Amino acid sequence: MLEEKVTSYDALTSSKEDVEEWLMMASEEQDQEILEALSENVEKLAKLVEQTELAVLLSGPEDKSTAILEIHPGAGGIESQDWAEMLLRMYLRWADKRNWKASYLDYQPDDEAGIKSVTLRIEGLYAYGFLKGEAGIHRLIRISPFDASGRRHTSFASVDVYPEISQDIEIEVKDEDIRLDVFRASGPGGQHVNKTNSAVRITHLPTNIVVQCQNEKSQLKNKETAMKVLKSRLYEQELKRQEESKRADYATKDSIGFGSQIRTYTLQPYRLVKDHRCGAEDGNVEAVLDGELDGLIRKYMLDAYGGENER
Repeated sequence: MLEEKVTSYDALTSSKEDVEEWLMMASEEQDQEILEALSENVEKLAKLVEQTELAVLLSGPEDKSTAILEIHPGAGGIESQDWAEMLLRMYLRWADKRNWKASYLDYQPDDEAGIKSVTLRIEGLYAYGFLKGEAGIHRLIRISPFDASGRRHTSFASVDVYPEISQDIEIEVKDEDIRLDVFRASGPGGQHVNKTNSAVRITHLPTNIVVQCQNEKSQLKNKETAMKVLKSRLYEQELKRQEESKRADYATKDSIGFGSQIRTYTLQPYRLVKDHRCGAEDGNVEAVLDGELDGLIRKYMLDAYGGENER
């Protein structure tokens, strides 16, 4: 993590120096190409400054952790399953734009369309800190591509985010507290399908937390990964218990339905993404669904955590 911080600082310093050089050239010669290059470099510097500003807000010990992100469709069958898959694509594109590594831990596709559930591991500097505000219910309003009558539908999906616990945090899980099930794996898009029972499902009986992993061909490796995810969820559960009185985003998750959403993505009758917690809006819904989430994430974090850093 220290190496990544140094890299971030070097990138910010280098970008600042580039802007200063282009400013000097522009002051000496009013050339169109120089002005365009200056504009590009100013935009690049502004983006790096925003990213640095957000990093300053992330002071929690778990904020720097790798993130475990889960997506589950709400009621509504194929509509919500398709919406869950759209959210999956959005977060994958967002991670890719940051050059972060995103890998599947579990992927449960539907036979017709969309997904039944998915678990991702997203690795990057302050991945959990940036993504923790995404936890909650996401609502989509659109003309359904699955409705021959062309009616407008509302779909819901839940997003859960947990920090991947580090090796120095001890979470005890007793053997008698878990139930282990094995089954055949089915990878994204029908690929990497195993003919052996290598996929693993672990149920933590005291809390009823269920985790699955099928990304490895080895049952043992899948079990190790699933146990790691389980411990991360137990760790996050304890964090929620400790922080729920002072942090709204650590509150108990609402049901996946009307009135509980944190963000609404409207495609019909108008186009708008709105965060109901801080009032942030973005009219470019296509860009947001294509992974341009930084603006919404930034506004939410400044609203939720900015005041704490001033006190």
